[in-house]
Amino acid sequence: MQEQPWKIPGLPLRGYVWSAQRPRAAVLLTHGLGEYARRYVERYHRLIPELVGAGYTVYAYDQRGHGDSPGTRGQIDAFALLDDHFKVREALRGQSLPVYAYGHSLGGLITAAGAARDPRGLSGVILSSPGLLVGEGQPALLKRLSGVLAWVAPGLGVTDLGTAGLSRLTDEVDAYTADEQVYQGKVTAQTAATMLRLSAELWADYPRWRLPVLLVHGDQDTLTDVRGSQRFFEMLPVDDKTLEIVEGGYHELLNDEPREEVRQLILDWLQERTRPES
Repeated sequence: MQEQPWKIPGLPLRGYVWSAQRPRAAVLLTHGLGEYARRYVERYHRLIPELVGAGYTVYAYDQRGHGDSPGTRGQIDAFALLDDHFKVREALRGQSLPVYAYGHSLGGLITAAGAARDPRGLSGVILSSPGLLVGEGQPALLKRLSGVLAWVAPGLGVTDLGTAGLSRLTDEVDAYTADEQVYQGKVTAQTAATMLRLSAELWADYPRWRLPVLLVHGDQDTLTDVRGSQRFFEMLPVDDKTLEIVEGGYHELLNDEPREEVRQLILDWLQERTRPES
């Protein structure tokens, strides 16, 4: 498997492509908060090499403020990331393969938002521990103040997510904390406020959802709310939808104890929808 640079027209983002020898489809991978695309090569149970080996060409990019892309680390605007996602998808429309979008955590929110508001060019969506329900249970006044705080002090750290909720596997948590490319500071005011606003706006869009979708979420995830995946699933007006709630699962399911089963679930779902014509 060979990594190649992927130049995304009109964007300063660092993009990558890993090409399958005889591709049956393409997968656009959008990573989570604080991490970067190449993390899915060695970690996440080697998701990218496994996809390539199964016949899927993988496109990915470092979102603004992440990895090797420009931007202030830890301080993102979710709406700017969504705009980037639309442009990234536009760049893929010129190739002949069907495209499936995979998003994890923050990347799951961005992927769901993009697919809900404009599904063109996508054949299906996979969401891993998506951050679809942000700020649930917080007082309304605090939510309103979050926007003010993001305006006056966007880089202020407001929430420490920690690492305890990532995985039950010590070696995976240790690898995360030792990775210098992973942002491990507090969630900033701008990040929190824009994620809160985008996630709230999207509930009006989901009843118009049109794409096949696979959701995987751990019931012990303390970083993104599993109730968001459940609510999202119930709202979708499509028949081809699958929700897998992993009992005991933490946030990074592909770095957690059930990683083999979760990875196979993803591969099986894709293969069922991309079988070669007989």
